[in-house]
Amino acid sequence: MSATTSDRHSGEDSRPALDADLGWAIRMVSSAFRRVATESVADLPGGARAYLVLVALADGDPPTQLALAKAVSLDRTVMTYLLDDLEVHGLVTRRPDPRDRRARQVLLTDTGRTRLGQVRENLATAEAQLLVDLDEREAHQVRSLLARVAQTAQSSSAASAESDC
Repeated sequence: MSATTSDRHSGEDSRPALDADLGWAIRMVSSAFRRVATESVADLPGGARAYLVLVALADGDPPTQLALAKAVSLDRTVMTYLLDDLEVHGLVTRRPDPRDRRARQVLLTDTGRTRLGQVRENLATAEAQLLVDLDEREAHQVRSLLARVAQTAQSSSAASAESDC
């Protein structure tokens, strides 16, 4: 982990200040968010993973199972089991992809859309607790910046996985 000169303690101590360390900040936020988010999605079959799947399905054309697994960074075998569970609960349905009948498209059901709305409300309350010290503009900025960093990380991860083949 690195820190700039402005992030260091004053005086002769050249170690980075813990509260200015990106790794520490990410870990603290991640731990706190995981705790509140887990509680918010506890009644959803598949928990946080299922939430991400439902969010990914909420907009746009129905993806194939493989495309969905890549979008939410889940192993395709794990995705199959998760979709089986979500389908049993009536939250998603699968159908053959009209462009490639060997592939299966995943669709969000009306029940799934309703359930996603409920979970989003629970998460919004949990996020508000986590971001309580920020005003609305700052909270929006944090979300926006983290989304950009996450997209970069996902792209880097995908590129690395492709080069491993």
